[in-house]
Amino acid sequence: MAYQDPWTYTNEPVVKSYRPLSNVTDLDALMDRIGDAKYVLLGEASHGTHEYYTWRMAMTKRLIEEKGFSFVAVEGDWPDCYEINRYIKDYPDTPEKISQVLLNFRRWPSWMWANWETAALAEWMKNFNKEQKQKVGFYGLDVYSLWESMNSIVNYLNQTDPQTAKLAKRAFACFEPYGEEGQQYAKATKASPDNCEKAVQELLTTIRQKATSYNQDPEAPLNTEQNAMVTANAEKYYRLMMSWGPEAWNMRDIHMTDTLDQLMKFHGPDAKAIVWEHNTHIGDARATNMSRDGMVNVGQLVRERHSADGVVLVGFGAYKGEVVAGRSWGAPMEVMPIPEAKTGSVEEILHRENPGNKLLIFEDREIKNHFNKKLGHRAIGVVYHPERDAGNYVSTILPSRYDAFLYFENTRALHPLHIKPDGNLIPETYPFAF
Repeated sequence: MAYQDPWTYTNEPVVKSYRPLSNVTDLDALMDRIGDAKYVLLGEASHGTHEYYTWRMAMTKRLIEEKGFSFVAVEGDWPDCYEINRYIKDYPDTPEKISQVLLNFRRWPSWMWANWETAALAEWMKNFNKEQKQKVGFYGLDVYSLWESMNSIVNYLNQTDPQTAKLAKRAFACFEPYGEEGQQYAKATKASPDNCEKAVQELLTTIRQKATSYNQDPEAPLNTEQNAMVTANAEKYYRLMMSWGPEAWNMRDIHMTDTLDQLMKFHGPDAKAIVWEHNTHIGDARATNMSRDGMVNVGQLVRERHSADGVVLVGFGAYKGEVVAGRSWGAPMEVMPIPEAKTGSVEEILHRENPGNKLLIFEDREIKNHFNKKLGHRAIGVVYHPERDAGNYVSTILPSRYDAFLYFENTRALHPLHIKPDGNLIPETYPFAF
């Protein structure tokens, strides 16, 4: 029976050219598709699924080893992720264990990066870097860490630039009445024209002028300037939160793309970037109903800015399984069931036509033609209600949104470190061999 509303699907001939996906060698075709591309963006259909992390890790290892990629940039906070960067490069005064670094990730949803899957990647990257002159990095692209970035700036400038530290402290003091709560700041600035924009912009300008003199840490200029940029853009982001339009979303994704550009510039003309973010960020927004609502995203912007350097967008999805999420913002994390995919959706078609994990590469004309229509594509966020799963589908033209797609029949939940206070609940299969 044809599925008609809101997406269309008819009973066309079953695709015969699906590629199996069971071990890392099955990624050979995707490596060929990537070729010499400088940007590879790896998605996920949720923030709490084991398979998405481990297969991105498998892909990341191959990109680093075989194609010389320079760094991994993720949908995470700059200050926290910079500590992972310091750990994998074995900078002075870093903890002995990666779990000690990750247990300091306190911002909800902490499980996104404070998990054993990320720990396995970081440990591998640290071992890889021991033999490298140019060490591979790990960075956060997101805009949320206003207070953490401000605190990092003040602590660093107190030691290196006391004069600019005074400026940073004045900017920080502007935010203190809001108790490190972005929504409180947003509400206050909506009710009053007074805000902290001038203070943070002045700080950003000053730090940019002096950045090259900050050299105590090998990446101190980058770290200091980026924390200042996060502070300035986060202040704007929180003010835009109250507009009830696409402006805040766009501000965040533009910030993440600008950060990616800064990282590429820092790493030099031969740099290559791996990005880990949700499908809603790395899948081109123009192939979804997001564009109708005036929204842009990282995948679209990177294609627009850097298509000449090679950009490959890789989406992920699953038919059913488990996920770690919360039932409201800030709620305790839970392992939740993911029901079977909605009839007529991308995931249900892939299950019905050819059960089993598989890789789709949209250079294949048969696959491209088969999915070159609007179909529902599931997207699960950090807040999830399995009983309302039918509302979690984004209208998508799959071959336009991605260059390739990894599909899984059944998924397992991520393994958060914070599930136990001591962080010692190590999964039996750690570090997750295929």
